[in-house]
Order: sequence, then structure tokens, then C-alpha cells
Amino acid sequence: MSRIGKKPVELPDGVSASVSGQTIEVKGPKGTRSFRAADDVTITVEDNVVKITPRGTSKRARQQWGMSRTQIANLVTGVTSGFKKELEIRGVGYRAALQGNTLKLLLGYSHDVLFDIPKGVTVTCPKPTQIVVEGIDQQEVGQVAAEIRAWRKPEPYKGKGIRYVGEFVRQKAGKKK
Repeated sequence: MSRIGKKPVELPDGVSASVSGQTIEVKGPKGTRSFRAADDVTITVEDNVVKITPRGTSKRARQQWGMSRTQIANLVTGVTSGFKKELEIRGVGYRAALQGNTLKLLLGYSHDVLFDIPKGVTVTCPKPTQIVVEGIDQQEVGQVAAEIRAWRKPEPYKGKGIRYVGEFVRQKAGKKK
């Protein structure tokens, strides 16, 4: 039995869900998101509660049960409060700035890195060494944050680079005389 799948997903005030076939559409104050579940599960909406039940006892049905419940819970979270990833830049001369729909990164290369921000994601720079990525789709927010971080991952000797806020980077010892 799936411990995650058994829990129903409650819809807060201002959020509505509609099911048509295997597709559930969730509308909220921040926008609309939809998810198409596998044929192994059944989705029902009753009294502001979304319930997911497996259609059999096969291993795949049980796997899809918990995964579908989590995906629907993420839809509800996305349209109510949204998702957020914070990045910090460490290094002398390393900084970020917004220019319209482009993020300009100065990361010690011979050229500036220009990163085009995709639709559905909001990027802000409260400080020159801080980047905040926000949106209603958890996967998109995480992907954009990972692509920004990939331009200069934190290195283990001085700790320079782009890291998530709160990320621990183990420091290595340098050369010894």
C-alpha cells in the first residue's frame, strides 16, 4: 500500500480542480496547471478533495498511485504559493544583473554570459550576488536554476561559483609546503 497515495489532496480556498478522463486541471490565483495521469489510477474530485486510487494491484499501478498523488499536490502548491529557488554567487567580481528578459552573468570568463529567461519563470536579482527563480511549475523552476548554476558550479578549493542558498560545499585542502 502506498502511504503517500492514500492521503487525499485538499484544495484550499480559491483553488478548483476538474477531471476529464485521465487529465486533471487545477486553477488557482497564480494560474492554471494540468496533469495527465497514467491509465493505472483513477482520479476523483469530491468536496474540495482530490482522491487517487489504483485500478489494480500490479506493481506499476502502485507506483503510479503515489507518483500521481505527488504530482497533483505539486499542481495545487504551484497555483497557490508557487515554487522558489534561491542562488548565491561567490567570487571576486562575480555578479548578476537583469537586462529585460535576459540574465547577464559576470563569472570570470573573458565574456559575459547571457541567459535568456524562459516564459513561465520569473528571475529577480535583489542583490548583485543573489538570484531568485520563481514560478508555478516546480520542474521548470528547478531546471532554470540548474542551468544557471551549471555556468559556474562551486569549486572545492576556494568555494567560488554559483550555489543554492544553504548548499554545503566541502572544502579541500590546497597544496602543502
